[in-house]
Amino acid sequence: MQTPESTPSTAPAKWADYLAQARAAVGEESSLEVRGTLTKLTGLVLEASGIRVPVGSQCVVTMKAREPVLAEVVGFSGDRAYLMPAGDVHGLSSGAGVAAAAAFVPVPRLGEKTVPADAASAGMLRLPLGDGLLGRVVDSQGFPMDRMGPLADVSARVLDRKPINAMDRAPVREALDTGVRSINALLTVGRGQRLGLFAGSGVGKSVLLGMMARYTQADVIVVGLIGERGREVKEFIEDILGVDGRQRSVVVAAPADAPPLLRMQGASYATAIAEYFRDQGKHVLLLMDSLTRYAMAQREIALAIGEPPATKGYPPSCFAKLPQLVERSGNGLNGVGSITAFYTVLSEGDDQQDPIADAARAILDGHIVLSRSLAESGHYPAIDVEQSASRVMHNVVDRGHFEQARRFRSLYSKYQKGRDLVQIGAYAPGSDPVLDEAIALQPGMIQFLQQDMLEAAPMEQALAQLALSTSVEALP
Repeated sequence: MQTPESTPSTAPAKWADYLAQARAAVGEESSLEVRGTLTKLTGLVLEASGIRVPVGSQCVVTMKAREPVLAEVVGFSGDRAYLMPAGDVHGLSSGAGVAAAAAFVPVPRLGEKTVPADAASAGMLRLPLGDGLLGRVVDSQGFPMDRMGPLADVSARVLDRKPINAMDRAPVREALDTGVRSINALLTVGRGQRLGLFAGSGVGKSVLLGMMARYTQADVIVVGLIGERGREVKEFIEDILGVDGRQRSVVVAAPADAPPLLRMQGASYATAIAEYFRDQGKHVLLLMDSLTRYAMAQREIALAIGEPPATKGYPPSCFAKLPQLVERSGNGLNGVGSITAFYTVLSEGDDQQDPIADAARAILDGHIVLSRSLAESGHYPAIDVEQSASRVMHNVVDRGHFEQARRFRSLYSKYQKGRDLVQIGAYAPGSDPVLDEAIALQPGMIQFLQQDMLEAAPMEQALAQLALSTSVEALP
């Protein structure tokens, strides 16, 4: 005899309900790990089959008798995933296991609860962010390099952020004191502005960055040493930042010998750290050396996965990545917090029409060009006033300051155009009154532009010296 609960009409409904509960349990609580297999390694690119994870996910390649290799998914074709390794691939062979990497979990402290990672983004890159980074030196993966123990007071966060609506940003209206006389007076920087330092190699970009790191008025300084010499990391910290500067600074180092993936990741990580402190309402100074090495790392990755080159070997993705990185800095939501950013741009062969230099000049809010000829003559900082410009200067200075800067640039340019005639004795005094005035003021103007790296020039002092350098009454 059949009971009402087990009649044929009610059995399908009970099974459907049971299957629905089982599917929900598997979807929410399953800990099954999807693994793939390494099938190909060509140059810098790993190719894996059997694993389906989104682009940007972190994976771990494992083999017996060797350390696992961290890699990031940079593309796919059908059921094949292309990965870029973040470590040495020596010793890997076909058949190695590939699995999604676990999220970063900070070291727990006594009395604190560990928050589990979000299962939906378990494979996405998560790096430590927090106040515990102040005074520390970390690499592109968030591991300390200063031998001061593990990071404390940090939390794991996904680096990808939604861009800020342009209408929610406050315009640049407040001048920022950088401590460099020529920049304060002639190329005034606004809080929240993004500028580029353009120069060839060995002209003094790093020294100028160090001067601004030491003297600029900022709550937090974030330094990204991307693709530069490893020797500069310790020198920058000890000789330039010093003890006082290091307490309010975070240094992210990805030297030239790091894989291209880590160089790109280092730039994104440094920007994410600056965004974290900006969201707390602080004024952040972001110094990145250099934007060109970031583009070169992207070029290596793009060419390795088969993207065609466009301009001087740079594929189109390089020029798409630059604004995505640069636009993350600037003023925060509704004027709360700011990131004032300086990016160094390496001009190959001192060519200002280099494709990366030209693209960076178009997306930045100003450019400071360093001249090799000035550097060779012992003129430091070797800022070429004629080729440099700040696009927000007219918004952050008063009318008197702007007119004095315009007069200085006019006289300086006038002398540079007539310098050859003056030096060979072909110019007759009195032929051009403006050139006569420029010749008389030239020694004071050159002295104004030069500054020792250990000398600070506050804004008020720079303006007073600017007025003195262009005053005929002050001549002996």
